[in-house]
Amino acid sequence: MRNSFFLLFFTAAAQALALSPCRIEVVEQRSGWPVPLVELRTTHGIRFVTDNNGLIACDAPEVMGRQTWFDVSGHGYEVPKDGFGFRGVRLTPEPGKSLRIEVQRSIVVKRLGRITGAGIFAESQKLGLESGWEESGVFGSDSVQNAVHKGKMFWAWGDTTVGHYPLGIFNSSSATTAVQPLEHLEPPVHLKFDYFRDEQGKLRGVASIPGEGPTWLSAYVSLPDKNGRSQLVSTYAKIKNHLTIYERGLCVWKEATSSFEPLRVVWKKADGKPEPLVPDGHPSFWKDEQGKNWLLFGNPLPNFRCPATFEAWQDSSTWEKLKPQEKLIASTDDKSVKPHSGHIAWNGFRKRWVTVFMESFGKPSALGELWYAEAETPVGPWGKAVKILSHDNYTFYNPRLHPEFTPTNSPVLLFEGTYTAEFANHPEPTPRYNYNQILYRLDLDDPRLEPAH
Repeated sequence: MRNSFFLLFFTAAAQALALSPCRIEVVEQRSGWPVPLVELRTTHGIRFVTDNNGLIACDAPEVMGRQTWFDVSGHGYEVPKDGFGFRGVRLTPEPGKSLRIEVQRSIVVKRLGRITGAGIFAESQKLGLESGWEESGVFGSDSVQNAVHKGKMFWAWGDTTVGHYPLGIFNSSSATTAVQPLEHLEPPVHLKFDYFRDEQGKLRGVASIPGEGPTWLSAYVSLPDKNGRSQLVSTYAKIKNHLTIYERGLCVWKEATSSFEPLRVVWKKADGKPEPLVPDGHPSFWKDEQGKNWLLFGNPLPNFRCPATFEAWQDSSTWEKLKPQEKLIASTDDKSVKPHSGHIAWNGFRKRWVTVFMESFGKPSALGELWYAEAETPVGPWGKAVKILSHDNYTFYNPRLHPEFTPTNSPVLLFEGTYTAEFANHPEPTPRYNYNQILYRLDLDDPRLEPAH
């Protein structure tokens, strides 16, 4: 009987050990910071991707106890090439064992982690960690808009994917956080959103503007009205046939319903008139030399301004068109760099206006190359641009700066953008990360940024 007990005990222990994954952590060389979004791939095509803790739970039985080659790739994080030009490592995974890979950072920015989507800590949870992390129900979030409104940070995203059906939320999902929602400015990132939901607790859109197709929000900002009250406002676009805009208008946030309601239509394609100037892109506030407060919009560089009040924002007679700088000059080879999308903000540490923008048809990724530049005024001229982030055949569009996240005059600048296989050359979508927002840190005291000053 006693022998049977020990046999059952050791059999159960052996089975538990056999099912236990091998822990593989990927960290940046020298800093030791965990690195999210690093992919390991075996010679027979199994893919593992690090989560926000830089962890992988390797559970493939065929590699356990065997020396295994893993290709290592990470959009700016890499290991040295071997004699045949391969970038990878040899590891021998074993159940319950911990292995470590150090990668070198070849980009200027530091990847802090993914902030939207599902399974942000999935690999960690397989290893028994992050048990308190709760899933939101969001699987994918496109193109963020932000505004500080009544003491909170308001967030809005474009098309949002969910788990229960391929068609998700197409009238702008939304959430709130604290204005400075991060406990620290180092990875791993734990950013929890308070999403707007329906009475059943399901995620919902906040911009049910009448008309066929999705509703996209832009030019999202909080403005004072003539009575001193803050009004959260946005421009909306109605979409059909995937990317065709057929109506633009203005909408206002209603506290009673926690949703946007249309204020007025600015343009309809059916009227046959050219699309007019409307607030679009990301906002910035600017006081000019005469002391007048302006609201600037652009994507990235300002092409629109109006007085920074709720009344002026809705009155098209106060809207002024600006001519943004069409190209910037690269700091390395003096070649032209054409901005496509991005954001500007005043920076107290650099004591200049700064921008992070995506290059139009850059290399190696057509819509995945990010640049940094500076100017003395928000309307330019903008100085030489420094490339800070590159992607290997992947898109990273609509970057948005987060100067609100950091203390005044901090040397740290944070920004996020949408990481997606869309518009790239048929890459394999990265599991969990695809079509989601990734947060990066740019250290403004990095000497590599000096050519921009």
